[in-house]
Amino acid sequence: MSQTLRELSSALLRGDHQRWNAALPLTPAFASERVGDRVVFVSSFANVTAFETDEGLLLVDTGSFLLAEPTRVLLRRATEKLAHSAVFTHGHVDHCFGVELYEKERGGPVHVVAHEAVSRRFARYRLTHGYNAIINGRQFGIDPTFPETFREPDETYRDRLDLSLGGRRFELHHALGETDDHTWVWAPNDGVLCTGDLFIWASPNCGNPQKVQRFPREWGEALRSMERLDAEVLCPGHGVPIFGRDAVRLALSETAELLEILVHDVLRLVNLGAPLDRVLAEVRAPERLLARPYLRPVYDDPEFIVRNLHRLYAGWWDGDPSHLRPARSDALSREIVSLAGGVDSVRARAEELLSRGDLALASHLVEHAFRVDPNPDVVALVRRVYEARVESETSLMAKGVFGAAAKRGATDR
Repeated sequence: MSQTLRELSSALLRGDHQRWNAALPLTPAFASERVGDRVVFVSSFANVTAFETDEGLLLVDTGSFLLAEPTRVLLRRATEKLAHSAVFTHGHVDHCFGVELYEKERGGPVHVVAHEAVSRRFARYRLTHGYNAIINGRQFGIDPTFPETFREPDETYRDRLDLSLGGRRFELHHALGETDDHTWVWAPNDGVLCTGDLFIWASPNCGNPQKVQRFPREWGEALRSMERLDAEVLCPGHGVPIFGRDAVRLALSETAELLEILVHDVLRLVNLGAPLDRVLAEVRAPERLLARPYLRPVYDDPEFIVRNLHRLYAGWWDGDPSHLRPARSDALSREIVSLAGGVDSVRARAEELLSRGDLALASHLVEHAFRVDPNPDVVALVRRVYEARVESETSLMAKGVFGAAAKRGATDR
């Protein structure tokens, strides 16, 4: 690559907008670089941080089920030491694959450490394999694929675990956040902090509409705990490292602040008995924070975080009585289309809304028309509305759902 990860990180933090795409979670640099004394960082999907010890490498994450081998090759460009142990920061499938590759190199087992909830995650993945394959394809726009077998950890812990390996110390801390099984790793003698996906160079991924419950309040608390460490280097789960105490502290502090504001504002309205519709209308993430290079809503969306918080603290009912035991969608669509004078009237109004840029309302109307009569004109309008929505969105989550909706045909009702 033409510039080092350190140089790229510095440019991004200076506000070099032309380089911002280089920090997106889905655009890793595919490079390896030393970021500290005997510390190698591999930029991949997801990242791997390797600490050289007298007994071998301690790996923080090992790679994705799709890119584990290229990630190992990148690591080999920077160090010849063999892996001794690995820590899974969590059980997402872009972080915990490829252990067998390092065991083959070593000619023996690699000791895997993770939070005790990782095995429960793997069990859930096996129960919901079909669903995860579907959303994996929809979210990333690829052929649906999802692994069916997982490397179980050899050692687990609950709250904190201190490790000593080959003369180096490591602290493993559990945190609720993007997942319930998250671990962040602190190397106190080196000043190196590995956050896992608690920091990813994007607005926190804690509202994902297709995934299980996430924990914004506890996530913010974990970031505050990390902030107090005064780390010299932050190695994230995605994106490039951050160097220097002040820069690391600011990145952690502002990410925590974003979550804290959303949590505070949602809880204030929940405690007033406000329905979800009002909560969504009134709670906003500050633009000054979303403008930061590491908090842009390019992966998740703050509105989705608000929805997730409401589900966490107030349940799944949104406060509208008609939604508690609602009519089926097809029946509601037939009634609305009938009242409107037929599918052609609904389609014409949706066309008008589309031309005005009112994409949310246009989406509602094309869905009603599509359920009642998915004729070629309606299908074509569905495609145009959702293609427009893809273009209007910033988050990968929204783009994936709307992109899939745009591709539906008459038989996909």
